[in-house]
Amino acid sequence: MRNQFSKAIVLGAIAIVLFTGIAGAQPPAPAAAGAQAAPAAAGSSAITNPTYVSVVMEANVNKPAAEVWARVGKYCDIGEWLRVACTIVSGKDGEVGTVRSIGTEILVGKTELSYTYTQPVRAGQPYIQYHGTLEARPVTATTSKIVYTLMWDNSPLADDAAREADKTRRRTQFQTAVDNMKILAEGGTLPPAPARGAGGAGGGRGGAPGGAPGGAPPAGGRGQ
Repeated sequence: MRNQFSKAIVLGAIAIVLFTGIAGAQPPAPAAAGAQAAPAAAGSSAITNPTYVSVVMEANVNKPAAEVWARVGKYCDIGEWLRVACTIVSGKDGEVGTVRSIGTEILVGKTELSYTYTQPVRAGQPYIQYHGTLEARPVTATTSKIVYTLMWDNSPLADDAAREADKTRRRTQFQTAVDNMKILAEGGTLPPAPARGAGGAGGGRGGAPGGAPGGAPPAGGRGQ
């Protein structure tokens, strides 16, 4: 009887050890529905809960797409139609990986009649994934459309009013740029640039208006 009792005690102890080991190996329970993810580590540029937005600016052009692109589609042609200084910092104009001085922007994709760029991650600033795509889109054999698309994360801004103001600012600034491209592509001359701070694009990072393209939002914002 004593031996049987001792065996029962030993078996019970083994079972407890095995159960404890299995329980410790289980993955953590999933977060409850609606719970927010943990914030990014201090000093990180990652944004925990991004909200991506976009704006699209267009202009019809009375020129074939290839001619439009030849006139306004080089990577530093932005200096002419956005009215800012532009130089190639590294790489070669038109090659993927090229960096231009405006916003330290990197050319990340291109086709025969388009290119896409982004801005780099900056230490101590939220990375808002800012991207821009410029395209000369054929419509007929003799006409085309300039299409400029911006995409970014506006979640770092303070509130809905700030986010809407930021979106409006970008749309206004880049629609003017698209209209300037149309004028140039059709052989016209741009009107005099508005004075800085008087309805113009304003000042921004890297000497570009509004930090363009993308740039810093108005005072109080924390994005690029």
